[in-house]
Amino acid sequence: MDLLTKIKESAKKHNKRIVLPEGTEERTLKAANEVLSEKIAEIILIGNPDEIMDLAAKYNLNHINKARIINPLNHEKKETYVNLMLEIRKSKGLTKEEADKLIEDPLYLATLMIKNGDADGEVAGARNATGDVLRPAFQYVKTAKGISVVSGAFIMILKDKNFGEDGLMVFADCAVHPNPTDKELAEIAVATAKTTKAIAGFEPRVAMLSFSTKGSAKHEMVDKVVNATKYAKEMMPELQIDGELQADAAIIEAIGKQKAPESMIAGKANVLVFPTLESGNIAYKLVQRMAGAEAIGPILQGMAAPINDLSRGCSVSDITNLIAITANQAAGL
Repeated sequence: MDLLTKIKESAKKHNKRIVLPEGTEERTLKAANEVLSEKIAEIILIGNPDEIMDLAAKYNLNHINKARIINPLNHEKKETYVNLMLEIRKSKGLTKEEADKLIEDPLYLATLMIKNGDADGEVAGARNATGDVLRPAFQYVKTAKGISVVSGAFIMILKDKNFGEDGLMVFADCAVHPNPTDKELAEIAVATAKTTKAIAGFEPRVAMLSFSTKGSAKHEMVDKVVNATKYAKEMMPELQIDGELQADAAIIEAIGKQKAPESMIAGKANVLVFPTLESGNIAYKLVQRMAGAEAIGPILQGMAAPINDLSRGCSVSDITNLIAITANQAAGL
């Protein structure tokens, strides 16, 4: 059974409620139909109910009637969500008139549904830009307890099964934060470990990467990784983590034994945490293109509830897969 099949099978066990604010978008509707057909998750569609059902008939989507459909302009909890918005954003000067208008925006409605406990996760971005998807998420759902930074992880499926966990590795941050501080890097490491367990399904062995291994070089960038490793251990004492390690020392056992003989992670890492966004982004793209690896992501992590952003060029299967991933994230929080 391949990883994506495992992710879907795991999602079926949790029966999480995933809200799709782009309820009238063609690919989103087709993905929702597939998810409902396979019973991967419960689906909440936001949009005009008549338009959604007309589109479902047009595209021959026979399972859309199993979804819960919310009209953003008129629903029973509209005032509840407006009051919740005012409570959360009163210090920012949000007015009743502004809240009344914002709650009719499906992206804001989706995040308020999550905040109020009426949905477990959100997938959007097929029609909307990343900034528009994440803005209400940051304002109302916010980051997880003890986490101040959002990051993006990629599950890398390698052809060479000798690396990571039978060819599976997780890379972060490859998508969001350009230059995290040592404490932010520690938070990224902890969030990535949790993503690894919830989505990839194996016990994380985290390598904090650098251009130095155990003091072989001296630089403030090395110090950042050393400090981040210490902070991550304090945040999650049971976490298997070590750093600073060079990439070869992290993933090749013979080199790990030579460069860091006392390390329990060197040569055995299945999670790689990069010191900056540029290094992580470059690395995952090189591995993807030159080693022919499959890259699943980015999976956004660090939010108090899973909210994942699609590329506007996404396929139906991309949306289906991300819904399954989001359901597993919701179960793992």
